[in-house]
Amino acid sequence: MIANYYNQKNRRLKKGPSAAVLRYDEAEGGAPQVVAQGTGAMAVKIMEMAKEHGVHMQEDPSLVSHLLDIDLGSNVPPQLYTVIAEILLLIEEMDRLD
Repeated sequence: MIANYYNQKNRRLKKGPSAAVLRYDEAEGGAPQVVAQGTGAMAVKIMEMAKEHGVHMQEDPSLVSHLLDIDLGSNVPPQLYTVIAEILLLIEEMDRLD
């Protein structure tokens, strides 16, 4: 397998936006799961639906590129837990301010 390295900015301009949706239920205690993902028109639809339903969004192109490689319904790998934990803490803080 040949490794491909892409300029993320040029990739976004070419393919359009990318989006991934995570579900995490603190009561269940499991790992976050990827429940939706897409690029281009699908990503735009995901972001529109998030705005309509008041779902907080975080822009992190590097994280999204990793999440797009994960199969739908799969748990997020432990290597991404730290980044996702930081985002969940940020969202929790935003909820407190609302």
